[in-house]
Amino acid sequence: MNAAKLVFTPLSYIGWGALKELLPEVEKYGPQKILVVTDPMLAKIGLTDKVTGPLEEQGYSVTLYTEVVPEPPVEIGEKLVSFTREGGFDMVIGVGGGSALDLTKLASVLAVHEGPVTDYLNLTGTRTVEKKGLPKILIPTTSGTGSEVTNISVLSLETTKDVVTHDYLLADVAIIDPALTLSVPPKVTAATGIDALTHAVEAYISVNASPTTDGLALQAIRLIARSLRRAVENGNDEQARIDMSNGSYIAGLAFFNAGVAGVHALAYPLGGQFHISHGESNAVLLPYVMGYIRSSCVTRMGDILNALGGNSAYLSDEEASYRCVEELKRLVNDVGIPDTLSGFDVPESALESLTQDGVKQKRILARSPLPLHEDDIRNIYQSAFEGAVVEPQ
Repeated sequence: MNAAKLVFTPLSYIGWGALKELLPEVEKYGPQKILVVTDPMLAKIGLTDKVTGPLEEQGYSVTLYTEVVPEPPVEIGEKLVSFTREGGFDMVIGVGGGSALDLTKLASVLAVHEGPVTDYLNLTGTRTVEKKGLPKILIPTTSGTGSEVTNISVLSLETTKDVVTHDYLLADVAIIDPALTLSVPPKVTAATGIDALTHAVEAYISVNASPTTDGLALQAIRLIARSLRRAVENGNDEQARIDMSNGSYIAGLAFFNAGVAGVHALAYPLGGQFHISHGESNAVLLPYVMGYIRSSCVTRMGDILNALGGNSAYLSDEEASYRCVEELKRLVNDVGIPDTLSGFDVPESALESLTQDGVKQKRILARSPLPLHEDDIRNIYQSAFEGAVVEPQ
């Protein structure tokens, strides 16, 4: 086994009431003008006031930017980067779900670079990130994306997604306060929760997994499996929200270092072409991808089954791996997410275009324990459309 490279955000605060650490951390940087990036709904319900209020009381100049949309297209990123460059800001704070946090990372770094965002995209870009950018603090209000601890900013293209990635995109400070997630509605709780679960599952079966990421991934699965249903059923269940915040954070650490694989690779085109949320795209594909690659990671799937709350003690490795797929599908069903592509009104005629875009995600596909080629990807999309798990012939 090769040496594992492990990278973590420099400083994180996590726990109920962690937001109280914001002001002391901001004071360390002594900014004059702060840009707070969030989505319009959080501003509307006043959640962002918990961030901007204490800053303004201390005399900081704070600008609230709310032009954030789910699964943000490149154009949204370009607009925010231009706004940040022209505004003379010296700190950026992101408050919200993965989209707000990804855009915050993008703006804080590319504000000190030249050229459009498209020049820095992973698949087609011609420039590289060379400067650290403005100090950034990331404050998630959902439990799912792990964006607060990764170096990736995901952007939607016409039919798929691409990323800007560099360690300079890592947060200087991440603040994870479960109290901020109490207002998240059930549907979003479910989608982001399965997203976090997918991060942990794919990190555990990744070809880049290490003993460190294994421990993180399994603990994340345990926390999410025992709390997601409760958080969806009762958003005010504080312990469930605490478990989900911790599970999402730990899953983020796991997948940032071990990587995600087939589920995410196939989810990107699904979100790009049909604007299905990233969490739901992962959720609908999770059991079918895991069922397809099952034979390449049988023992590890038994471990995942146990972390999900099952018991492999009296099962063979083969039986435990099949049971794992069943448990993943059951969890998706239990939190109310459709478990077929047809359930999202994806027509069968679209499977070929999804396949062609999926093949392009080579960076992510490379981490799968079972190499996934064009025919494999086509078979997985077909099985997800029909609702029947299949394996390679």
